[in-house]
Amino acid sequence: MNQLPTQIAFDEYGRPFIILRDQEKQSRLTGIDAHKSHILAAKSVANVIKTSLGPKGLDKMMVGPDGDVTITNDGATILDRNLHLVIYMFYFVTVLAGALLEQSEKLLDRGIHPIRISDGYEMAAKIATDKLDKISETFAVDLKEKEPLVQLAMTTLGSKIHRLKLAFLQLKLDYFHQGKVGGKLEDTMLVKGVVVDKDMSHPQMPKVVKDARIAILTCPFEPPKPKTKHKLDVTSVEDYQKLREYEKEKFESMVEMVKNTGANLVICQWGFDDEANHLLLQRELPAVRWVGGPEIELIAIATGGRIVPRFEELTAEKLGKAGSVREMSFGTIRERMLVIEECKNSRAVTIFIRGGNKMIVEEAKRSIHDALCVIRNIVRDNRIVYGGGAPEIAASLAVQEAAENISTLEQYAVRSFAEALESVPLALAENSGLSPIYTLAEVKSRQVKEGNPFLGIDCLRKGTNDMKVQHVIETLTAKKQQILLATQLVRMILKIDDIRAPSDMSM
Repeated sequence: MNQLPTQIAFDEYGRPFIILRDQEKQSRLTGIDAHKSHILAAKSVANVIKTSLGPKGLDKMMVGPDGDVTITNDGATILDRNLHLVIYMFYFVTVLAGALLEQSEKLLDRGIHPIRISDGYEMAAKIATDKLDKISETFAVDLKEKEPLVQLAMTTLGSKIHRLKLAFLQLKLDYFHQGKVGGKLEDTMLVKGVVVDKDMSHPQMPKVVKDARIAILTCPFEPPKPKTKHKLDVTSVEDYQKLREYEKEKFESMVEMVKNTGANLVICQWGFDDEANHLLLQRELPAVRWVGGPEIELIAIATGGRIVPRFEELTAEKLGKAGSVREMSFGTIRERMLVIEECKNSRAVTIFIRGGNKMIVEEAKRSIHDALCVIRNIVRDNRIVYGGGAPEIAASLAVQEAAENISTLEQYAVRSFAEALESVPLALAENSGLSPIYTLAEVKSRQVKEGNPFLGIDCLRKGTNDMKVQHVIETLTAKKQQILLATQLVRMILKIDDIRAPSDMSM
C-alpha cells in the first residue's frame, strides 16, 4: 500500500497535529466490508483451482502476453502464470483456505469476532493434525527396492501425463532437468552425469573423450584488450603481419598453459574465433564454447573442478574429472548435445526429458519435480496417510466430535472447520462426475460404521472406496503442513480490517 501523504501542523497553543492530504483521491474499506473483500478474492482463486483437483481434474489453458500457450492442471503453475501470485500453494491449501474463508463469512454475518474465529480454527487444526497422526501408517523405505517408491510417485502423477514412464525415477538428491523438444515422451532417460545443450567447437574434434580432465574457463581465447577505448591503425602489410603474429603467439601461449596442466578438454563460457578453434584442433585439445553460466556451475559441481577466470591461475588441481565426455546425437535432424558421465560427484544426475513440443516438455518437468519431492519427503519421514479425501473425512469427523466438548464461542468456528475439510472430498467427487453430496454422505457413514479411516472417494471407479487397496498414498508431513498452512493463511487474512488504496483501484 502506498504511503499516505501527510503534513504536520501546529495549533495556536503549539500542539502538533497531522493533516492527511488528498483524501478525496483515497478509497477505504473497514470492518466487515474489508473482511468480505478479501474473502471474495480468496473464493475466486479457490474456484479456479478446485476443478483441477484429483485424477479426473480439468486442465487450464493460459495465454501469455506474447501469445504463448500453457496447458496444465498444476496448481502452482496456474497460480503463478494466470493470477500472478508469487506464493507457492498446493491444490489442497488453496481449496481448503477458500472453504475456510467461505465459512468465516457466515460466522462474521452472525456477529462473531474475527479473532474468535481465528482461535477456533487454530484449535480445530490441532485436532485435525492429531487425528492424522493416529490414522497414519509407516511406509517401508528400502533404497535398494525401488518399486514401492515408484508406486508412491504414481499417486503424484495420477492427474499428470499418463504416458510418463517412471523407470528413470532414482533416489538422487542432486538432479538437473534438461528438456529437448522432439521425439517421444518415452525417450526420456536418466543420465548419470550432466547434459549440456552444446557440442564440440570443431566438427573434426573427437566425439568421445575418455578419462576427461576438464579445464573450466570463464576467460575467452582471444588476445587481451585495453580497458579503455582504443583505436588501432594498420597502415601496411608488415603491420598486419605483426598483428597476426601477435595474436597467434597469444593463442599458442593460452593453449600451452592449458596443455601444461594435463587437461584434455576445455569448456569455455565465451566463444573464440576460427583461428583459435583451428589451433585447438591442431594441438589435439577438444573444446566446447558458449557454455552458459548455470551450466558451467553444474559442470564444476559434478566434476569437482574449479571455475578459472584467468589462464595464469589454471593448475592441475583445479581440473574437473569425468570418466567419459561424449556427444549424443538424436532426432531426425541429428541434433547434438554433450553428455558428461562418471563424474567425480556421483550424486549429480540429469533427467533428459523428450517431448513432441515445448508444452509437453514443460509439463513433464513439473510432473517429475512433484514426484521427486514426494520421494524426498517419504525418505525424511516415512509415515503416510491414504488419499482420495479419506484423511480429510476422518479429520472432519474427529473435529465435529471434539466440537461437542467445547463450551466457548470457538465451537462455532471448530464446526465450520469440519465443514471446510469436507470441501476436498466434495471437489474430488464432483470432478470425477459423481454426485458430490450423496457420495460424501455415503463414505462418511461407512467410515463411522466400519471404523475404517481409509475410505475415500473412488475417483477412478475401481469398485472399492478403500484407498489402501487402491494404493493411493500421501505423505503425512505434506498433509499436516497443508492443513496448518491453510489455517495460518486464513488467520492472516482475518486479521486485516482496514484497506486504504487509491480510488482508481478496485477493492
